Amino acid sequence: MDVLPLVALVAGSAAIAGAARRTPVPAPLLLVTVGLIAAYVPGVPDYTLDPHIVLPLLLPPLLYTAAVDSSYLDLRANIRPVALLSVGYVLFATVVVGYLAYLLVSDLPLTTALVLGAVVAPPDAVAATAIARKLGLPNRITTILQGESLVNDATAITAFKVALAAAVGEGASWGGGLAEFALASLGGVGIGLVMMVPLHWLRTHLREALLQNTLSLLIPFVAYAAAEQVGASGVLAVVVVALYLGHRSWQVDFATRLQEAAVWKMVAFVLESSVFALIGLQLPFVLRGLGEYGVGEALLYAVGVFVTVVVVRYVWVYPATFLPRKLFPRIREREPDTDWRSPLIVGWAGMRGVVSLAIAFSIPLTMHDDQPFPGRNLVLFLTFTTVIGTLVVQGLTLPPLIRLLRIPGRDVQAETLAEAQAQSEASRAAEVRLDELLADESNALPQPLAARLRAVLERRRNAVWERLGTVNEVTGESADDTYRRLSGEILETERSVFVELRDRRAIDDEMMRTLLRRLDLEEASAYREDTP
Repeated sequence: MDVLPLVALVAGSAAIAGAARRTPVPAPLLLVTVGLIAAYVPGVPDYTLDPHIVLPLLLPPLLYTAAVDSSYLDLRANIRPVALLSVGYVLFATVVVGYLAYLLVSDLPLTTALVLGAVVAPPDAVAATAIARKLGLPNRITTILQGESLVNDATAITAFKVALAAAVGEGASWGGGLAEFALASLGGVGIGLVMMVPLHWLRTHLREALLQNTLSLLIPFVAYAAAEQVGASGVLAVVVVALYLGHRSWQVDFATRLQEAAVWKMVAFVLESSVFALIGLQLPFVLRGLGEYGVGEALLYAVGVFVTVVVVRYVWVYPATFLPRKLFPRIREREPDTDWRSPLIVGWAGMRGVVSLAIAFSIPLTMHDDQPFPGRNLVLFLTFTTVIGTLVVQGLTLPPLIRLLRIPGRDVQAETLAEAQAQSEASRAAEVRLDELLADESNALPQPLAARLRAVLERRRNAVWERLGTVNEVTGESADDTYRRLSGEILETERSVFVELRDRRAIDDEMMRTLLRRLDLEEASAYREDTP
């Protein structure tokens, strides 16, 4: 097996994603654009999306890391809009987009058009999370978009299976479709509920961080495979397990959390980068398969389907936002007020992604009677152009649209104030506990060490308040920033001494690594994470 193309894909995608961090363009858009160009560069190998790889091997870890980073409490508080989008909208878009595509393309069977509708219905979890993180959208909008994209894949895959069964001649009825949807949804949630507690217990009882993180990497694949094995939704099983584990991550020891955060950040970065590059690289394959359809004719259909997808989302989003508020006083009391701008952003943020392409590529070549699947190549092309259109057109125009609408972003000052108040309350409780511990003779400490414990608590409490305080007129830094910079300088001086001692053979490499790790942990404690 030639691994060089895979290495080139990962390395190239990572380099482009890294470069995108220095530009105002979100990484997914730059990756897709470069993929489109690279697809026609001589020497670039063919990268064909295999649904047997994307769905069971790439989708579970991407869903898992997005769900773990989500807030269970925020999702629960916004369950109504999330459910309306992730279930109601996907089914609505499947039918409406499919029927309008049937009217648009004269020789496209209705069953094939409904397959297309199911394929392009779900906005993508990776795209939504990446764009929302880059733009710093308000917390409620971000929660709704993330919640929708975590669950809607399950709805779309189930709708696709029902539509595909009708298209290939295996028979499908409303009753059968509802039964399959119930099995997928209830079964996926049920398996997630069954697995989440034992998995959490295992995570908290494994004593080695390496073993705990190995388990963490296996969890999304195990949950997905277990659900799919019985015909349930692997997507929902992964999301349920991940939300539970993320909500209770505080019960895992600190070493595991530190390692896990670093490992999953790397995994998500590599997979997200590769996935968006793969989308662009599909262009030659999709064009070669057009067959009887000319490029010009197919592009007209593509524009029609893209516009339909965008319009249909707004046809659902605005009534789903305001109609329940108008009809039910309890909803008005429970949920915050909103205006026309928020649903406009939610509607325009419905980017499609790799899941739609993977589902489309899983359409069989032949039907039940061994006849070619009607319109398969056109469905692939229309899916590809819809994904590219939503990512590029909506993705590029979303930031200026937010600025034009003056959508307020996250209130950094208010968040810092809340952080400072929380830290102050925790530090006061810790000081009381420290007094209780030191009053016990069995915990007697020399005065300098006891003073050091108190100084650490005071430093932690004051650090966040200092970020709200005055700024150094010379350097533009807060007191906290200056502290961390000076701390880094003196730690770097110590590092250089340890290296010099190692080079003079005063200490060996093992001792140097031990001393450096101690400094690394101290530096990590002095710095808070500022990058998303």
